[in-house]
Amino acid sequence: MAAPADDDPRSMRERMLAGDLYIADGPEIAEQLAAAQDLMAAYNATTARQGQLRRHLLESLLGSVGEATEIRPPFYVDYGSYISVGARTFANYGLVALDVAAISIGDDVQIGPNVQLLTPTHPVAAGPRRDKWEAALPITIGDNVWLGGGAIVLPGVTVGANSVVGAGAVVTRDVPPDVVVVGSPARVVRAVEP
Repeated sequence: MAAPADDDPRSMRERMLAGDLYIADGPEIAEQLAAAQDLMAAYNATTARQGQLRRHLLESLLGSVGEATEIRPPFYVDYGSYISVGARTFANYGLVALDVAAISIGDDVQIGPNVQLLTPTHPVAAGPRRDKWEAALPITIGDNVWLGGGAIVLPGVTVGANSVVGAGAVVTRDVPPDVVVVGSPARVVRAVEP
């Protein structure tokens, strides 16, 4: 991954959203990040008894959130606005969803504690990495998926509907629908029972 030409007319945010290399330190991106961090901090300071406020903050933070969805604080994002969550989804404590690229979470998804959804990627070459270039690839979690506690889903991965990702698994490539994957890197060990 080489650094892009200096004559690229696109803003860093446009590069970021296109999945191309960009520098995250620019003022446009920094302001968006700061606003999201304020909302995230307010959300994480709520209690279960503040359900209406918590829901309002979640709707303000995320790109979209379905009805009857619950994400227990603490919840960590980069921007929040690039995350969409379907209906009736539940995320336990400590979800990290770094949404430099889009993160799409379907309906009826179960997310265990301390799961990480990581869209950012960095150049392997030392020079561009030192110069703070990075990129991102989207993550898609299909309907009725279960992500076990501590699972990590890496950039560009799609987890197919009805699949189960075992606790602590590191998902480095797409997971087909209706399977159970475990390990690091995650591998299919069996089909999901009907």
